Amino acid sequence: MNLKKLTNEDLVILKADYKSKQEALEALAEKLYESGKISDKEGYLKDVEAREKQGATNVGMKLAIPHGKSAFVLEPCFAAATVKTPIKDWEKIDETSEDAELIFLIAVPDSQAGSTHIEILTKLTSKLADEELIEKLLKADNEKKFLELLSEDEIKEDEKNFDTERLILGVTACPAGIAHTYMAAESLEKAGRKLNVKVRTEKQGANGIEGRFTNEELAKAEAVIFAAEVAVKEKERFAGIPSIEVPVAEPIKNGEGLIKKALEIAKKGRSVYAGAVQEPERKLSFREESKRAILTGISYIVPLIVAGGMLLAIATLMKQTLHLEALWDQENSWLWMYRKLSGGLLGTLMVPVLAAYISFSISDKPGLAPGFAAGFAANLINSGFLGGLVGGFLAGYIMKWIKANIKGGKTLAGFFNFFLYPVVGTFVVGTLMMFVVGKPVAWLNTALTDWLNAMQGANAIVLGAIIGAMVSFDLGGPVNKAAYAFCLGAMGNGNLVPYAAFASVKMVSAFTTTLVTKLKPHYFLEEERELGNSTWILGLAGITEGAIPVALNDPFRVLGAFVAGSMVTGAMVVYFKLGLGVPGAGILSMLFMNMDGAESSIAGGILWLIAALIGTVISTVLLLILKGHKYKKSISK
Repeated sequence: MNLKKLTNEDLVILKADYKSKQEALEALAEKLYESGKISDKEGYLKDVEAREKQGATNVGMKLAIPHGKSAFVLEPCFAAATVKTPIKDWEKIDETSEDAELIFLIAVPDSQAGSTHIEILTKLTSKLADEELIEKLLKADNEKKFLELLSEDEIKEDEKNFDTERLILGVTACPAGIAHTYMAAESLEKAGRKLNVKVRTEKQGANGIEGRFTNEELAKAEAVIFAAEVAVKEKERFAGIPSIEVPVAEPIKNGEGLIKKALEIAKKGRSVYAGAVQEPERKLSFREESKRAILTGISYIVPLIVAGGMLLAIATLMKQTLHLEALWDQENSWLWMYRKLSGGLLGTLMVPVLAAYISFSISDKPGLAPGFAAGFAANLINSGFLGGLVGGFLAGYIMKWIKANIKGGKTLAGFFNFFLYPVVGTFVVGTLMMFVVGKPVAWLNTALTDWLNAMQGANAIVLGAIIGAMVSFDLGGPVNKAAYAFCLGAMGNGNLVPYAAFASVKMVSAFTTTLVTKLKPHYFLEEERELGNSTWILGLAGITEGAIPVALNDPFRVLGAFVAGSMVTGAMVVYFKLGLGVPGAGILSMLFMNMDGAESSIAGGILWLIAALIGTVISTVLLLILKGHKYKKSISK
């Protein structure tokens, strides 16, 4: 998209003397109206002002980008202005942002509100993520010069003729696989263009691998930058290419620095096996490596939990509605086989997959077989989820040591990778899990379960509150999964109440995120508001991870509010003795709720949902109070 085609000299105002945001918006809207870009100035301004109420458009670096999607816009366009003195009443996206001096007002027809609007916004923000360019635009003394500066280097990367044939590859990946994955890739490509170095990026995001490198590019590349918070997929493709590993946010902050560092390590040349030429300065700390490993393991077991739970829910619903109790218990019947399939996904595969991909994150593909072995051993000795967690780390670090100290070189690479590593690793890890490490872990898991079970009866409400707090404490992390493991274990022992509490609480954080971003959008960042549009749907599916980005930006306020409401929800479910024997069914759990010994109780299902909604209200009110205090404090500064 060529920005110059979306505006003209008549839509540029330089060195204006606006005293307020409203004055600036009205002046720019007038320009759009005079140029025939919009049919109704007042109508368009109302749409712009409605967008302004949703959140700040002063994005920092002296830059404000208000925008309006409106039925009164005749074609996509934008008007721009610079001002003599900073506009102080323009709401800022964060406390550190500078007052607005450079303004771009975007206008997009309603019919193009999705793709075109996002494309223009992305193009402008990417172009203006350059303080030097912003300063040049502010100093421009005529409209023609302003547009020339804005359209400089308006060439797509694949059309640009680079002075050198140097090629740097970049792989980006974040836990959610959405925002940071693409922002990091774009930042690397932009830094490459500025340094006259061709940079190709591969996004390993929510849609899988996008922009996959060709064999020719892999053969030609001088270095690769791994900007990732989770394990890189198919990392063996980059064997021997000098590499740098950094967090996914690093290219956004320092893209040019990373390209220069990649060019520096490229001087060492390629090696014959993966990992031999690495940037010596950057090593993941144990904390960073552990976090990445856990996130990777969890990301692989979530589909198993959802698929297994939904299959079990469907089979159970068929049993109840069609009165197929006899088939349910009849070995090798079709309904019995569906029941076993769903139980296998949940009970048999979950822990081995968790352990395998924790190990994979630490030691790459050689860690998979020992990781699976650790997980199956955890099942054999009844050490549960905790055993899988410990086994995954054990397998990962043992294989990491073996790879570092036992190398076969190019000639024996196949023998080592496909025979020696998996066989030796599986034997060592399996033995340690079954006869050394696994037993104490199994005892610890049993002790934890017994302790939590002992809290039932007189202390049942406390148990429900604890489950609620654990579920929302880290939104799908180890504490959440510990509560999940306990609830599944209790279900296996015939106690269905803990899992009912767990399932109800999972909706609280997701529903709260949607509510707070809709009720007070200006308290939240643009990406947080976008996230709020979909988290309620994830909540209906019983997925807490959707609220993680909001929690990461302000953990104490957000998680504190989530936990408070979740504790009330958990306590209510346990108090009413609601039970659930179908995991992973999301909102459909209402159909399978037990109450006072009755299966599929309608009253029980309604109470279960009411408990989740009450917790949501409590979390919402508390979070808005805490965020409001922070917002007022930032405005006063």
